[in-house]
Amino acid sequence: MLFNFICRTVLTPAKPYTKLQLSHQFTTKSSNPHSFTVSYLINSCGLPPDSAILAPKRLDLSKSLKTADSVLAFFTNKGFTKSQISKLISKHPNVLLSDPVNTLLPNFQILESVGLPKRNLIDIVTARPKLISNAKFQETAPSCVDFLKSVLQSDDKVINAIKRYPLALTYDLQVYGAENIRILLDAGVPNSTIQAMLAWQPRTFFTSADRFRKVVKDVLDMGFDPSKVRFLWAIHAIRAMSKSTWYKKVEIYMKWGWSKDEIFIAFEKYPGCMIASTDKITRILDFLVNTMGWKPSYIVQWPIVMCFSLEKRVIPRCLVYQYLGEKGVIEENEGFNFTKWLMYSDTLFLKWVVKRYEEEASEILKVYRKHLKEADK
Repeated sequence: MLFNFICRTVLTPAKPYTKLQLSHQFTTKSSNPHSFTVSYLINSCGLPPDSAILAPKRLDLSKSLKTADSVLAFFTNKGFTKSQISKLISKHPNVLLSDPVNTLLPNFQILESVGLPKRNLIDIVTARPKLISNAKFQETAPSCVDFLKSVLQSDDKVINAIKRYPLALTYDLQVYGAENIRILLDAGVPNSTIQAMLAWQPRTFFTSADRFRKVVKDVLDMGFDPSKVRFLWAIHAIRAMSKSTWYKKVEIYMKWGWSKDEIFIAFEKYPGCMIASTDKITRILDFLVNTMGWKPSYIVQWPIVMCFSLEKRVIPRCLVYQYLGEKGVIEENEGFNFTKWLMYSDTLFLKWVVKRYEEEASEILKVYRKHLKEADK
């Protein structure tokens, strides 16, 4: 019954050019502005040809060559590598039309003033170049930083919040953040819990007050205790998806043998199990059930597994366990200790498993590193 409440509340591709063909075809200024732009993106910005030819047709660098060169010089002088510059331009080619003096520099200085380490700052701009190419950024970012400082009372927490969700700097937090925080306080959520969530998962708060108020009510009606951290994680999970997406995830869990009650039990234990994508849920359950032979009822006890990296944590560690079992090192009645095999950090896990199985240590490391290497590929 409680679970039921939750559920309610061609185009033909063109023949690709080779890099050599494109570089040769567009090395001189063409009468076709797009051809010249593609040439510039390949030869000056380092974009691969298949990315360069997808540049917007309206992006005419033949008329803005001086500006584009200045933008490249700006990023180079700020410490961006060639590959980082190529990546950010691939994401947002129009950044090449930005004014380096009146737009890029002031926006970059705002990010610097927050105290972000240079490496993090460059990573943020590389991933989200629209941030510093947006002239309105100078209006929203300073007030956003001031708001975060007033709530979090810690420069380190402000930096962490921005690292976690850089787009926060584009919101008017007096409209989004302030009202939603008041709703939580009225519901009985401790201020310390709000601060922790805002620093770690700021996106939770950035929605309209009407939408946020409804989600808070739904989570309260589910029986979540507002004094517990899981209350905010349940809000984050429900706020992050549409009802149709929720239903799809429910269907997937049921397909793999979970009952409706078990799905609610898992969500109550660890709301993050419903945040994982449908593809990830399917792949993890497929591996745990078909490769490891786990029963659905066991997985329900540890729903946090849905938030682990399948390739870099679950598979390498489980296959080490499987390897030791095949060698007869692990006794049948010993069972799988979830905490030690999957909850430990990488450093602690290796220290524990090597110490526990000293004679097989070298082979354990080979098996483990082999699967990590495959994950990196």
